Amino acid sequence: MNDRIRDVYIVDAVRTPVGKYGGALAAVRPDDLAAHVVRALVRRTPDLDPARIDDVVLGNANGAGEENRNVARMAVLLAGLPVTVPGATVNRLCASGLEAVVQAYRAIALGDASVVVAGGVESMSRAPWVMPKPERAFPVGDQRMYSTTLGWRMTNPAMEPRWTTSLGEGAELIADRHGITREQQDAFALASHEKAARAWKEGAYDAEVVPLPGVGLPRDETIRDATSPEALARLKPVFRTEGGTVTAGNSSPLNDGAAALLLVDEEGLRLTGREPLARVRASAVTGIEPDLFGLGPVEAVRRALAKAGRGFGDVTHFELNEAFAAQALGCFAKWPDLDPGIVNARGGAIAIGHPLGCSGARLAGSVAHQLAAAGSGTGLAALCIGVGQGQALVLER
Repeated sequence: MNDRIRDVYIVDAVRTPVGKYGGALAAVRPDDLAAHVVRALVRRTPDLDPARIDDVVLGNANGAGEENRNVARMAVLLAGLPVTVPGATVNRLCASGLEAVVQAYRAIALGDASVVVAGGVESMSRAPWVMPKPERAFPVGDQRMYSTTLGWRMTNPAMEPRWTTSLGEGAELIADRHGITREQQDAFALASHEKAARAWKEGAYDAEVVPLPGVGLPRDETIRDATSPEALARLKPVFRTEGGTVTAGNSSPLNDGAAALLLVDEEGLRLTGREPLARVRASAVTGIEPDLFGLGPVEAVRRALAKAGRGFGDVTHFELNEAFAAQALGCFAKWPDLDPGIVNARGGAIAIGHPLGCSGARLAGSVAHQLAAAGSGTGLAALCIGVGQGQALVLER
């Protein structure tokens, strides 16, 4: 029986460039995306015998297409790892990749594992249409098909109607509640693109992005270097035709991508022969009204910081998933002690993209790399989650 909680370190983190819907990664199966980042991660630590990996945990929000049959295990096999390495897939919708990292952290902290690969994958381009089985054989008439790309489908009629509000309308509700204007949302979106473009130009992502061989995608595909306030202002609201403020320009797009992190304890650190990027300090997950899902990170971040014995004044790097500009700005309104200038310094999901199951792992990996580059600090990764949840992770170096 273990008599102490073990320290957990992130040794390395990689991700693919994020592809746009129907773009450069649309021809790549999600299990191949996952295998690519797992393979690349392991190859970057040649001193580690892959047979010493205790588990591979990947997040995935869909699970209805080519990533079925436990995509984590498929990634292990496709990546050429020993068949003795197990794999598990987890689903916390938009935070699935972060949930995978948290589960790896817990397993190592409790002594159930020493070396774990954690991450996430999503191909929204390849998400299939599905059709439910009829309630009786040989039905007469047409049968409805559902897209599994994003959002509610086959909704339980017993569910409270306001809880099944679309994600975009949920962002509009937050804008209403906090008086967030269209102009503020567009300005936030523009800054996301500008920061992401600058980060790529300066080589900030060189240490973590591993392009796929044979795919002509050297950087994130949805960054718009040439966008402007005027271009964003011309876009029409998507979810409310009258009085709406949420547009395609101030929302995250649909995307494809994968990310993976290597987490270890002290013994695992010796096996890698490497210096860690960061240490995991705490995590938290919370629930909120589903229609206000975008505010989910508010309490999760507060609880994670409290567990770590830290406050907003201690945070030096913060990756907050930008599902919508209104959602991120709504969270800022709830965090008066936060300096917004430290959030998403290298651009956020509005520019980079939001491949659902991948995003949480991308954020955690980015925070770890930023802490390593800085040499010290406290970092946060947090996401809002459809159906009303929030999750946060605190890292330190």
